[in-house]
Amino acid sequence: MVKIIAITNQKGGVGKTTTSINLAASLAATKRKVLLIDLDPQGNATMGSGIDKSALATSSCEVLLGEAPLQEAVVRAEQAGYDLIPANADVTAAEVRLMEMANRDAQLRRALAEVRDDYDYILIDCPPSLNMLTVNALVAAQSVLIPMQCEYYALEGLTALLETIEQIREASNPALQIEGLLRTMFDARNNLANDVSEQLTYHFGDKVYRTVIPRNIRLAEAPSHGLPVMTYDKGCAGSLAYLALAGEMIRKEQRGELAQAAG
Repeated sequence: MVKIIAITNQKGGVGKTTTSINLAASLAATKRKVLLIDLDPQGNATMGSGIDKSALATSSCEVLLGEAPLQEAVVRAEQAGYDLIPANADVTAAEVRLMEMANRDAQLRRALAEVRDDYDYILIDCPPSLNMLTVNALVAAQSVLIPMQCEYYALEGLTALLETIEQIREASNPALQIEGLLRTMFDARNNLANDVSEQLTYHFGDKVYRTVIPRNIRLAEAPSHGLPVMTYDKGCAGSLAYLALAGEMIRKEQRGELAQAAG
């Protein structure tokens, strides 16, 4: 059964796209079939997957507007090992036109119905703001993965995001769950980072992933080469961390399936 996960945080610069690319590649490395959807007009997940965003025939723009079936937009990120729905600046136009459409918040959910049986995981890289693109992702998803830095403003931003998720539950997607909170760009030598990390664990318990993504120069370098970090440098700390995250997610899902079967 497919798992559809929106990767989002209204705060920018928290490692959202880095997580989308490298989690997709890590899950693909475990022989799972993975689709990554880029909904950010900046197209960073597209470029970071080795796809030229300036040369797209079809993108997530046409998919959202119902002008092309989702299968038509799929490209293969060969070196990363997953399929991709790419994005570029055209997605900004899609956001504007969506506002004029009926069922505008459910366009992505409609499109995904065509491919649900083709993948084990569908990851959605959202823009760093609460707009109609992010709303489409949250309505289409089963759960939300929230990357966040352990810094002063992180908890305030998290509160706003959780309120948004609750509003989506009430309005359009009652089954939407928190998949997990992921601590990114973590420096254990930083006292503030450790304090915020402890607060997250205290308030959210097992919703906070045990895996922590460290600050790592190879993670920062990999996108400029159009590669996930595990292809760029499979032995670096960033690569090992995202592989560990994929393993943690899979084990968590398997435990949930066993509990459901037993209950």
